[in-house]
Amino acid sequence: MSATITPADASETDTAPAPAHRLRRFARPAAALLSGFVLYLSFPPRPLWWLAPPAFALLGWALRGRRLRAGFGLGYLAGLGFLLPLLVWTGEEVGPGPWLALAAVEALFVAAAGLGVAAVSRLPWWPFFAAGVWILAEGARARVPFGGFPWGKIAFGQADGVFLPLAAVGGTPLLGFAVALCGFGLYEAARLFRSRRARGDLDAAAPGATVPDTTAAAPAPDATVPGDTAPTPDATSAPSPAPGPRRTGALPRGPLVAAALAVLLPVTGALAALPLVDDSAEDGTATVAAVQGNVPRLGLDFNAQRRAVLDNHAARTRELARAVQEKREPQPDFVLWPENSSDIDPYANADAADVIDEAVRAIGAPTVIGAVIAPETGKLRNTLIQWEPGRGPVATYDKRHVQPFGEYIPMRPLVRIFNSNVDRVSRDFGPGGKIGVFDLAGTKVGLATCYEAAFDWAVRDTVTHGAQLITVPSNNATFGRSEMTYQQLAMSRVRAVEHSRSVVVPVTSGVSAVIRPDGEVVAETRMFTPDVLVETVPLRSSQTPATRMGTLPEALLAALAAAGLGWSALRPVRARRTRTE
Repeated sequence: MSATITPADASETDTAPAPAHRLRRFARPAAALLSGFVLYLSFPPRPLWWLAPPAFALLGWALRGRRLRAGFGLGYLAGLGFLLPLLVWTGEEVGPGPWLALAAVEALFVAAAGLGVAAVSRLPWWPFFAAGVWILAEGARARVPFGGFPWGKIAFGQADGVFLPLAAVGGTPLLGFAVALCGFGLYEAARLFRSRRARGDLDAAAPGATVPDTTAAAPAPDATVPGDTAPTPDATSAPSPAPGPRRTGALPRGPLVAAALAVLLPVTGALAALPLVDDSAEDGTATVAAVQGNVPRLGLDFNAQRRAVLDNHAARTRELARAVQEKREPQPDFVLWPENSSDIDPYANADAADVIDEAVRAIGAPTVIGAVIAPETGKLRNTLIQWEPGRGPVATYDKRHVQPFGEYIPMRPLVRIFNSNVDRVSRDFGPGGKIGVFDLAGTKVGLATCYEAAFDWAVRDTVTHGAQLITVPSNNATFGRSEMTYQQLAMSRVRAVEHSRSVVVPVTSGVSAVIRPDGEVVAETRMFTPDVLVETVPLRSSQTPATRMGTLPEALLAALAAAGLGWSALRPVRARRTRTE
C-alpha cells in the first residue's frame, strides 16, 4: 500500500491562473480594439495617413492563427474601434442612437473580414490573401444594405499618402489593398525577425542545437481571447505539418520572400504609378467659381429658413459679379452652387426662380443650382439644375443614390419605434436614373451629388460619359463642425487622382474646395462662412487605367480572397484524408 502526499496548495496552483496569464487573455482583444482606433486616427482631418499600415500590422498580430469564431469577435472589436469615432458625426443632431446603431451594423463587415483573415492566416503568403479579404469585405459594405455605405474605405484616408498614385491604376480597391498588404507584411516581417532572434539566442546557449521550424506554419497561440482555445486540427484549422529539425538562426525563404514582397510591392507600385498622376491641361483650362453662401443656423433645421439659404447664395453670386466688373476677379466660365442651395422649388415658386435668374444674369455665366424639386405627386427630387443666363433652366440631374435614413426612411414604421426623428423626413426623396454630365460653356462637367462621391460607380460613369471636370455639390450643414466635411473632401481628392480630373466641391456651409487632378487642394474655404472660390483649372479627357477597367481590379482582388478562403477550407479535408490513408 502506498500513499501520495499532495501539497495543500497544489489544487490552487493548478486551477487558479496566474495574474500574467489573465492579462494575456485580453491582450489580443485590446490589440484589435486599438488597431481600429489607430486606423481611425489615420483619417482626415489629421494628416496621419502613415498610421494605417501599423494599424493593420497590429490587427494581423491579433488575428493570425486564431479560430474563426475568435477572428469574428476580434474583427468586430476592431470595427467598433474604427467606426465608432469615425462616424460620431452621424449623431450630431439626432442623438447617439443612430450613430451607435450604424457603427454596430457596419462593424459586422469588419468582423467578417476578421474571420476571413484568421482563416487565411494559416496559409503561405497569407498577407496577400488577408489584404484581399479586407477589400472583399469593403466591397460588400459598399453595396449592402440599402445600397451600401462605403464611408471609411481605407483608400479615403490616403489622400496625403505615398500610396495615392495607385488610385489611378486600380481605383479605391487597389489603393486600400496596398495599404492593408503593407501593414500585414510589416507584421509578418516583424514576426520572422523575432523568430530569428529567438533561434539565435538558442544557438548561442546551446551550439549545434536544433529547434522546430514553425515560421511557415500557423503559430501556436500564446494568448487567447475569452472563450477561445488554441487551434486544433478540425474543420476550421488545418494541422501543421510535423516540424523537422532545422539549424538554429536559419529561416525558410518562402515566408521571408512573402513578407518582403508584401511590404515592398505597395511602395514600389506607388512609385511606378507616379507618371499616371498628371495635372497637365489636355483640353485647355476653365475658370470656375464655387459659391458657398452659408446657412442661417447649424443643424437639421437649417432649411427651416429656406429662403435665407437661397438669398445667401444669390447674394454671394451678385458680389462676385461686381468683383468681376471691377476687375478684382476673373470672369468665370461657369458657376457652381452647392446641393440644397435652393430648397425652394424654382419650378413651382416664381419668386425663387426670379432670385436665381437675377443672380445668373448678373454673373453672365451658366450656373449649376442645387434645388429640391417637389412634384405634386410622388417623391421629392434632389436635383441639380443647369441655369443659363437669359434662358433659365435647360437641363437637370437627379441624385441617383439618395441617402437612406437621411433622404428617405426605409422601414419607417419600425424605425419610428426607436427614433422619432425619422418624421423630420416627412416626404421621401426618390432616386434619379440618368448619369449627370452638363455642357457648361463648352466644358463637360460630371455631377456627383454629396453622398455619391463615396461610391466608385457614381463618379466613374460621369468620366466614361465624357466629363472633363467633376463637381461634387454638397450640403454638410446638418453635421455641424464635425470631421464629416473633411472626410468627404478627402474622398474628392482621391477621386481626382483616380480619374485624373479636376474636382470642384461647392458646399453650403463648407469646406468648399478646388482640387487639381493630382489631388492638390489649391483653394478652400472655412466652415460656416460665406465665400466664393474662383480658380482656373486644367481640363482633361484621357482616361486612367482605373477609369477604363472599372470594377475589374476589385473583382480580381475578391477572387484572390475567395481563393485564399477556399484553400483554407480545403486544407483540413486534405489533412484528414492523408491521415486516414
